[in-house]
Amino acid sequence: CGVEPAAVVGHSQGEIAAAVVAGGLSLRDGARVVALRSAVIGAALAGRGGMASVALSADGVRERLVGWEGRLSLAAVNGPSACVVCGHVEALEEFVGVLEGEGVRVRRIAVDYASHSVFVEEVEGELGEVLAGVCGRSGEVPFYSTVTGGVCDTAGLDAGYWYRNLRQTVRFEETVRELAGRGF
Repeated sequence: CGVEPAAVVGHSQGEIAAAVVAGGLSLRDGARVVALRSAVIGAALAGRGGMASVALSADGVRERLVGWEGRLSLAAVNGPSACVVCGHVEALEEFVGVLEGEGVRVRRIAVDYASHSVFVEEVEGELGEVLAGVCGRSGEVPFYSTVTGGVCDTAGLDAGYWYRNLRQTVRFEETVRELAGRGF
């Protein structure tokens, strides 16, 4: 269609599509990562957690998470006042109630699992096994990773990377700032 990206970035699972566009994953491997990751989430994590969008800064969210250590996590930093919190359903409901009481805009996301939380650690081995054959390769388009917060050689997009992509906080705001700082 004539679209030639100067750089790519993706958010959480969106990084898989970005890696394919960058040339870092074949379409086949990209589809395998999507399908196999989703199958593992569905089998092991579904029904055990939740996520909520919070209109606060990352620091504001971290301050408020103090009472929920081990039960809630900062899942994603999407913008200056846009974050996602994830974790145990009961703790998430309490947290949402507290924020609503403070007048903070917060809403549950329609999922029944908690990506980017401690729950994901339970499936590290399984993800490693099912994604063992996925091989990244150096792409032609710069790939900005929301796992590392900057440009990343796609040759390193192996099973370990895709585990970190699912477990760690999504550093979208930081990565977009990096792109903007480089003129994108």
